[in-house]
This record gives sequence, structure tokens and C-alpha cells, in this order.
Amino acid sequence: MIQYTLKCRQDHRFDSWFQSAEAYDKLKSAGMVSCAICGDTGVEKAMMAPSVRPARKAATAPTEPQANTDPAPGPTPGPLSTPSNDLEQALAHMKKQVEENSDYVGMNFAKEARAMHDGDAPERAIYGEAKLEDAKALVEDGVPVTPLPFRPGRKTN
Repeated sequence: MIQYTLKCRQDHRFDSWFQSAEAYDKLKSAGMVSCAICGDTGVEKAMMAPSVRPARKAATAPTEPQANTDPAPGPTPGPLSTPSNDLEQALAHMKKQVEENSDYVGMNFAKEARAMHDGDAPERAIYGEAKLEDAKALVEDGVPVTPLPFRPGRKTN
């Protein structure tokens, strides 16, 4: 896995994980990489610093904790599941809206979307999961689909 910091033509910056550098290149050339904020597909890699761990010998022993000289501690962070900034709040709101107003169809997403597009099933709002090749085929066939910037919250076994 590789993490890239990306930016769109509107200068929105966001991070995304890819299976490999080649996977990023394939997805980008297929138009499948878009801005998490505005949806722009004009996304490029942004300047970023690599995360490198020091060698074991270079690691220093922990030192004595120093007395806190700050006048008052800042707010204590909440649980990781709590949105911490405006972007995370907007994504949480979007996820809630999608889940409340759409039917989760799981791995049947490509089949359901194609059936609605072909008129074989009544149109309704759906979301789910699809294999990359199935998603590409839907896009190539003109089926109006878009990737969501979050993972579905419920799965059926």
C-alpha cells in the first residue's frame, strides 16, 4: 500500500491510499481518481514528505517528562470516530444522508445499477460495492455512477 497526498485544480488537498504506484497510475488514467472535496478529476500528486522511521540504534531512550509550562491544556481530543474538522463533519453528514436515503445493495451494486439504467428495474437511490472492472464497465457504458468517499457502514453476512 502507498499513500499519496493529492491536490485538484481548485487546490484542495487530501490523502488517499493505493495498492501500488502502478495502481494509482491506472486509476488516474481511467479517470477514477477524483477530489474528495469537489469531485474534480484533474488530480495530481502534491509535494509530500515521506514517513521514515529512524534506525533502532538512532532511537533515543525516553527522557524524564518536563513540567507543563502551558497555562492551560487544550481541549482533549474526542474518540477517533468523532469528526474533528469541517471536512470530516461534511463527510459524516454525506454518509448519513446516503445511508438514510438510499438502499444498500452490497456487492450487487453493478448488477442493480445496470438493471435500472436498462429499464429492467425501477429507479431508486442505491449504494454498494463493486469490483474495479465492473465499475469501469458501468462508466464506459454510460451508467451514471460515482465512487463514494467513504466505506459503507453496514454489511450483511
